[in-house]
Amino acid sequence: MAKTFDPLKGFLSEVGAISIFAGRFFREGFMPPYEFNELLRQSFEIGYRTLALVGVTGFIMGLVITIQSHPSMEAFGTESWLPSVVSVSLVREIVPVITALICAGKIGSGIGAELGSMNVTEQIDSMEVSETNPFKYFIVTRVLSATLMMPLLIILADTISLYGAYIGVNMKQVVSFHLYTNQIFEKLTFSDVLPSIVKSFFFGFSIAIISGDFSKISGRLEKGQGLVGVLLKDTTFVHNLNASMNNINKSSVILNEDLEALKHSFLLKRYFKKQEKKKSKVK
Repeated sequence: MAKTFDPLKGFLSEVGAISIFAGRFFREGFMPPYEFNELLRQSFEIGYRTLALVGVTGFIMGLVITIQSHPSMEAFGTESWLPSVVSVSLVREIVPVITALICAGKIGSGIGAELGSMNVTEQIDSMEVSETNPFKYFIVTRVLSATLMMPLLIILADTISLYGAYIGVNMKQVVSFHLYTNQIFEKLTFSDVLPSIVKSFFFGFSIAIISGDFSKISGRLEKGQGLVGVLLKDTTFVHNLNASMNNINKSSVILNEDLEALKHSFLLKRYFKKQEKKKSKVK
């Protein structure tokens, strides 16, 4: 019965750890000293270096959704509504969610890998010795950068997706860009744009907080905690593994010597000669 609730306990413990981690961010993040230089550098890394990925994704989303929506709307004779319908669906839900998922892989993996390697190589411990707060320098700057850059990335993705939708509309019918923009802004209101922008702040914050907290996993591995950590830190296991590999190498050498001896034995000498002749004929 206890094992049945183990996954639930693990999930709740992780949620609690992330909540404590987020609480520490709000407690220490807005107190001096402020790391403005590192904040700008992380904004460049998170924002600028993700522009190409977000732009290509937004363009593909707008183009594909428009092409796929056209046959259904054409069947009901409402293809003239295609620009307004597609624009509202893109800006409200599709672009913010898909862009956040793409950025979760790109930004989240970068933050987790960078902080994890620093934790393993004890760079964070060295900063503590030099009386520098590593939490403010590494975590706060990355969380703030991701929170501030995510809305800008989603606005960019919205714009590019609408342009991709314009190309998709003109693949099935001829619509001028002026008419297309008029149809978009006739239906697209501020109440459609504002929720997507507000959500993007929470998306960026969640990605950075979870990625920063996952960097603790590498610290657990370094300390030998968990199954993988025990295997990495267990010297007996490493010694036994090396001994096993040496035995395998010695056995392979002995096996090669035995095969070479069989080739020259009286009983199998003619057989191996026939095999060599067949190989030479094939060549």
